Amino acid sequence: MQLTRKALRTAAGTAVAALVIGGCAPRTPGVETTPPPAGTTTPSTPLVPTRAVALESAYEQVIKKVLPSTVQITTGQALGSGIIYDKEGHILTNAHVVGNATEFRVTLATGGKSRRARLVSSYPAGDLAMIRVEDADGLTPATFGRSSNLKVGQIVLAMGNPLGFSGSVTEGIVSALGRTVTGERHAGGGAATITNAVQTSAPINPGNSGGALVDLSGQVIGIPTLAAVDPEQGAAPGLGFAIPSDTATDVAQQIIRYGRVVNTRRAALGVRVGTAVDANGDPIGVVVGSVAPGGGADKAGIRPGDVIVRVNGTATPTAAALSQIMATLRPGDSARVEILHPDGTRSTVSAVLSELPAGQ
Repeated sequence: MQLTRKALRTAAGTAVAALVIGGCAPRTPGVETTPPPAGTTTPSTPLVPTRAVALESAYEQVIKKVLPSTVQITTGQALGSGIIYDKEGHILTNAHVVGNATEFRVTLATGGKSRRARLVSSYPAGDLAMIRVEDADGLTPATFGRSSNLKVGQIVLAMGNPLGFSGSVTEGIVSALGRTVTGERHAGGGAATITNAVQTSAPINPGNSGGALVDLSGQVIGIPTLAAVDPEQGAAPGLGFAIPSDTATDVAQQIIRYGRVVNTRRAALGVRVGTAVDANGDPIGVVVGSVAPGGGADKAGIRPGDVIVRVNGTATPTAAALSQIMATLRPGDSARVEILHPDGTRSTVSAVLSELPAGQ
């Protein structure tokens, strides 16, 4: 399955029901009941279950709270969503939303004139970026929660601007946690690999990217980023992914403080690779194009022309597969790398992983 970015608590109560059937209602002492004349109907007022009213109210309150923090970002060539991060005008979005652009128009979901904004920094490897509006007057920052506290089954809402419909909301649940997914290549960077992604059934449509995945307390717990696509059957409804809020806020704070991401907290082997194929055109591994001097691969004896076929026992038939494995590891970890050499021999080496540079 190929992923692309086109490119998010159950309110409990008690149910109350009343049942009156013909003349079976309880009689009040001293009061005679008279059945209605034949051919007439008795008006009835259906009772709405209390828990349904409570859930509906919770939805309304969440939307009312988060919508003013949701913006539409226009680059002139693309359209996406963003979340207001602070009162200074910083807006968090996806790297694939900003692409190669450095200037933008930002429109609040609540309306009003668009505002000029400029790029602060983009982090394509994690598909996050931050822009800043020139006029920060009246902005309402969102409240970010801890994605580490999420539970599978929680109700979530995805808020953004799918297909240009500003301030749209879709609903679903947290379907799974801890996913590692890779998207397509976009302008401004290669294919991003998202670690610890939040899988959700809330529909994520083109234009939702960079918006907010929120829980029923109105806290942003993810940035909608990817929708799953089957190469043969097209979009897979109800299968979307969001960058966890813990990762998003870490990146945002680094960009605000340093102007860029200085610590990716991601592991790297220290190689540039491409996908190697056999005589039939089938992928067999990742061929090493270059090796960073002094990196883990260099010290382990990996050389250009070698083909990496497994890491820690997991097959790496494509460059995307290698990226996904690296995303699950940490700088300083030792990885077992199985190599197919140009002469046809195989060997397994141990490589100490370094930190992935922010630009990769």
